[in-house]
Amino acid sequence: MSTSGPNASLDRLFRETGWPLRQCAQAVNRIGTERGTPTQYRAPSVHQWLRGGLPREDARPLILEAFARKLGRPVAPSEAGFPAPNGGMEEAPLTTVDGIIDLGRLDMDPSRRSVLGVALFSVALTVPDWPDVVGRMEAVQQGVRTRMGMSDVHTVAAMTEQLSSMDDQFGGRTARPLAAAFLVNTVVPFLRSSGPDDVRKAMMSAASDLCYLTGYMAVDEGLHGLAQRYYLQALELAGASEDHLTFCTTLRGMSVQAVDLGQGPVAMRLADAAAASSPQAGPRMRAFLAGQQAHAAAQIGDRRSALMYLQEAETAMDKAEARGKVFGSYDPASLSYHTSQVRFEMGDVHGAVAAMQESDRLRYGIYRRTRVKERAILAERQLATGHLEAACKTWGLALDDYPAVNSGRIDKRMTDMFHLIRPHMRNHDAQALYERARETVRPELTPA
Repeated sequence: MSTSGPNASLDRLFRETGWPLRQCAQAVNRIGTERGTPTQYRAPSVHQWLRGGLPREDARPLILEAFARKLGRPVAPSEAGFPAPNGGMEEAPLTTVDGIIDLGRLDMDPSRRSVLGVALFSVALTVPDWPDVVGRMEAVQQGVRTRMGMSDVHTVAAMTEQLSSMDDQFGGRTARPLAAAFLVNTVVPFLRSSGPDDVRKAMMSAASDLCYLTGYMAVDEGLHGLAQRYYLQALELAGASEDHLTFCTTLRGMSVQAVDLGQGPVAMRLADAAAASSPQAGPRMRAFLAGQQAHAAAQIGDRRSALMYLQEAETAMDKAEARGKVFGSYDPASLSYHTSQVRFEMGDVHGAVAAMQESDRLRYGIYRRTRVKERAILAERQLATGHLEAACKTWGLALDDYPAVNSGRIDKRMTDMFHLIRPHMRNHDAQALYERARETVRPELTPA
């Protein structure tokens, strides 16, 4: 399909980026791959768009996001000369509770879950500040006469804890559909129920924590656009309930998502926002936040800030540990992971390996999904330093736990392992690992 002439709007955006045609096409292809729908656009395709050719409807969000990431601001369809989605009809804004229902029902219905993967991670996402969301929860009671109490809040909190434990052991793909069903069938009715103000605030706080966890599990599955939507619901509920802890935790989780996708500036902005929203953080929370600030700063090349934040995290962790160890919270293993990431981003691969080994040594055994993921990362870095046999041994340890974990992030690491090991097949350890992996990794991920 073609417009009546050259697309002057798109041409203005293109000139603003300074891209050559080929680089623009590559940026669009990268986002398609990230979304799980790879594209193979080349320079002639971009030239055709500039001349007035209208890209396919499913490609337009990729193009808009590519320009948004390059320019550091949102880019609307009209700004690129594209027609408005949905035939120009704007959807009415959803209330917070309706938004939860919309997300949860998609997750619950196996026949519709395929559409979840098309949602894009957006660098231009509008993230509310703490003052914007405090007390902003809509009046959601709709004549429902059920009255809730603190026992109902405890039910939601206990279920969230159980789902988190399942996620730690079995991965996000296993636990997230259960979380979505619980959100829609149990939590939403509670949010629409009457009750004392303190109970309603406690329920919104508990629901916020569950939305954050569900978003985190979506990240683990590789559904980054969906995860952002859950995270935004968590922020709304946390603000409405004046729950600073979950608000800051969610912002930090969004920063982790961004830094893992290589979006350093976005990760830094979100990490700083999390720290700024928690002015009275205790030492463990301060370590939790500063560790992420260090990783994001290292990724954008701000060595001085990265080392400063890492030192701050180490000092805060020492204070926190002196007060007593806390299971299930940010701990020395997590800090060692951040130390490894900072060193890797700054080019110290040997230091990154040492810190990741320390993280593996300190990690509690219950965190199986994290153990598999980070052992795979450790093996990649051992290989990068020339220690092939050590890398094979570490990958072998990851394979020990792999069959019990259903995680998109780990599947991606295993796919990478096959590509990394293949050039070393003359080595006995590498060949043995490769053959074992072919028998262990899910068939759709193994090389032909």
